[in-house]
Amino acid sequence: MVNLLDLDAASLTAFFATHGEKPFRARQVLRWMHRFGQGDFDAMTDIARSLREKLKGLATVAPPTVVADRLADDGTRKFLFDVGGGNAIEAVFIPEDDRGTLCISTQAGCALDCSFCSTGKQGFNRNLTAAEIIGQLWQVRHALGAYQAAANPVERVVSNVVLMGMGEPLANLDNTVMALRLMLDDNAYGLSRRRVTVSTSGLVPAMDRLRDECPVALAVSLHAPNDPLRDELVPINRKYPLRELMPACLRYLEKAPRDFVTFEYVMLDAINDSEAHAHELLALTRGVPCKFNLIPFNPFPGSPYRRSPAARIRRFAELLMAAGVVTTTRKTRGDDIDAACGQLAGQVLDRTQRTTRRSFVLHQNRHEVCG
Repeated sequence: MVNLLDLDAASLTAFFATHGEKPFRARQVLRWMHRFGQGDFDAMTDIARSLREKLKGLATVAPPTVVADRLADDGTRKFLFDVGGGNAIEAVFIPEDDRGTLCISTQAGCALDCSFCSTGKQGFNRNLTAAEIIGQLWQVRHALGAYQAAANPVERVVSNVVLMGMGEPLANLDNTVMALRLMLDDNAYGLSRRRVTVSTSGLVPAMDRLRDECPVALAVSLHAPNDPLRDELVPINRKYPLRELMPACLRYLEKAPRDFVTFEYVMLDAINDSEAHAHELLALTRGVPCKFNLIPFNPFPGSPYRRSPAARIRRFAELLMAAGVVTTTRKTRGDDIDAACGQLAGQVLDRTQRTTRRSFVLHQNRHEVCG
């Protein structure tokens, strides 16, 4: 059985063609599944009964199952999804006055092992399918009553999507792009490219592919202004160092829907938060149109890091803004249900058997760790 949530418009059209059906049937089913949230073929009332019966024998509409739905004091909701094999993934909905942002996952766990990230401590199991990625949006919209409000085309309960949950999206590029195309498709979710953001730790070749195949807004998890520190905080930097990452950001902007890259920077007490680090960061990013998003570190059990004091975060931001760079400090949301940045862990099987080797670095290099 083919899970139709795995297919974007082109793939769905090809699927119908192999079964002797015309392209407009694919558009009809796409609208029923994503615009109206319908997974029951019998409910797709403008489709011929004979085709509905055929589909029952060929396909299914199967999003991941919601196994937990927790509401924080500030209105943030964290959803836990079962993806089989003893693994779960998490998505977080963040309501604000002018938008509703959904943070979704692209992998069960993460292999990049950023030292400040709770998710990375859980190890890596597998990539999510396109159905498991887009299915998070599908299920959350159901939970929020968005499909019941679908008759009002102005209202968007989920107006923004950020691929900043569990996993590295660009390490699962094919499935990520398939899901992105569905988010952008007017017959599905119809989101603006400017309102869909992919966050990456800096997989340079995949950044180039995303630019060419499905450019959306880009956020780069930077977290350090130099290679030695970033090597420890974000180990993928050893493969794609800053001298390769910065030009890749410029290349991405050639086709990006926004004219800047967002650099995410976790604030770690006495690690990467000094005035010298701020000046070094400005020198590194000079010539790259960007804005900075400073992220107060969210602690988790066993972490060796502390959040930078509020006064130091303010001073760091002031130095960046004084240089003319737009800088925001992320408001911590949902930390009472472990839904804040860097806290998504789910239940994943650690098949990496990795060992930690950071104590030496922390004591010798009072610089940086990040995530």
